[in-house]
Parts: sequence; structure tokens; C-alpha cells
Amino acid sequence: MRICSLLPSATEIAFALGLGDEVVAVTHECDYPPEARQRRVVVKSAVDSAADSAAIDRAVRERVQAGRGLYALDHQGFRAAQPDFIITQDLCEVCALDLSEVERAADALPHKPKIVSLAPSTLGDVLDDIARVGAAAGREAAAGALVSDLRARIERVRELTSRSDTRPRVACVEWIEPIYPAGHWVPEMVEIAGGIDGLGRKGAPAKPVPWENALRAYAPEVVVLMPCGFGLERAAAEAPALARLAGWRDLPAVKAGRVFAVNGSAYFNRPGPRLVDGVEILAALIHPEIFPPAASGAARRLA
Repeated sequence: MRICSLLPSATEIAFALGLGDEVVAVTHECDYPPEARQRRVVVKSAVDSAADSAAIDRAVRERVQAGRGLYALDHQGFRAAQPDFIITQDLCEVCALDLSEVERAADALPHKPKIVSLAPSTLGDVLDDIARVGAAAGREAAAGALVSDLRARIERVRELTSRSDTRPRVACVEWIEPIYPAGHWVPEMVEIAGGIDGLGRKGAPAKPVPWENALRAYAPEVVVLMPCGFGLERAAAEAPALARLAGWRDLPAVKAGRVFAVNGSAYFNRPGPRLVDGVEILAALIHPEIFPPAASGAARRLA
């Protein structure tokens, strides 16, 4: 089998199912596991990812309004990879190539590849997608074992946090300029980890909110910065934009020193197996009296 993975989470799923040797093409963002970096890159971003969050937001909006894609497919490299199994997505135009573009590129190949398109909105959907990929690739047993292990870890966190009498108000920030509370699976992750997410919309895309009558009025007791596509260092570097807002220092989370940056790209933004690591990281930040500290490189206290 020759697998072309057109989103980082799919690459992680494929490797977790023991299909790494069969992955022949990936995107420029596929960096986990490290072996993924050795595969042919057939997708690149049309937006400068090194810019700050405000500049990236402007560039994305301009391209979307102009009807221009955010990602470019290397058609020559795609054909040379000769994929017979393609994993893509139909969830977010900001996250990966549009499904229709993938289908057109696949139709131009000399053979008809199998296409599996993922569109998870919840943590349960992510686990179901792992099973779907496993079934489509003939790795049902491996997928079943992986999903069973991930569910057990989730339930362990849920059981431990259920013992606590406190459920802090948590704000997970998926983008900083403008402010986007994290949506889709993240509010569910917060709930499992023993917090209350009063800003994010469970199972729904993230949407921008005003600072004054949303984030500031919510008065979170824990703030977790997880900008989409950013690692820990990049998330921490963006934090001063929030610290400059009027009233930031009055937030209970800031006063209590419970503002954290996390590696969003690894543990929160990508709908793959490492979301369960993200649940465990959140639990450590929300309930340090129950869980050991998050691993180095996963989270950092900012205030």
C-alpha cells in the first residue's frame, strides 16, 4: 500500500497503526513521529506561518474572501508518489486542502486510489476515525487496541477528576489576535479534565469573541493558550498580546498564577491520538492537587 496523508493528524494515526513504512507522501506540517519528516512533502502552505497571529489572521481572511486556497498541492510530487490510499479531511478549510481539490487530483492519477476523508468534531469522533482508518487499511486489530487504550486513559482521568469538589472555570484560547476560544473537541477535553469551559462550543468550530464582554467577563480561573498550529515556544511568545489588554491583570487566573502556554500543535489542535495526552496535560494544569506536573515541553506557566 502507498499512503498519502494530507493532514498531520492522519499521519500520526497511520504511524500509530503501524503503517509508517507505507506512508509515501505527507504535508509540510507532518512532523510527528519524527520519521514523518523523511517522507515526500506534497502540500505546502500559501500563508507565511512565521508571521504573528494578527498577520496570519489577516492573510487567511484575505485569501478566503478572494476564494484562494490556503494550501498548495505539488501535483508533480503527488503523481510521483503514486498513492493508492489517500487520507484527507472535510472539516476545516484552514487546516488542510479542500476535499474537492484532493478528489480532482486523485481523478488525474492513472489508477483510482481509495480516499478516506475525516471530519471529526468531538473526541469520540476522533476515536471513531482511528477505527475507520484502521478498517480501510486492513489494520482493524491494531486500531481496536489503540482505541481501547486511549479510551481507558480518558476514563482514568475522568474518574480521578470526579473525586474533586472543585471545577475551575477554564478558558482555552485557540487564537490570540483576534481571540478565539477553542471549539470542537477541546471543551470536552476540559470537562473530562475536571474544568468548566464556558466559552468554547463543544463539537462546533471556534469563533472569535470580544475581549471585554466574553473572555474578561467570564473571569476564568485557569487560562490555557493553545494557538492553532503553534508549539510551546511560539504560544508563549504570543502571550504578551493578551497581557496588554485592559483588565488582563485582574483576571482570577492571572492573579493566581494559573496562565499557561501549551504545545497546541502536538496535543490540542490535531485530531489524532495525542489528544489524549492533551486531556492528561489539562488535568495536570486544572487539578495539580491530583495529577503530577505535565511533562517538560508540553506546558509552561506564564503568570
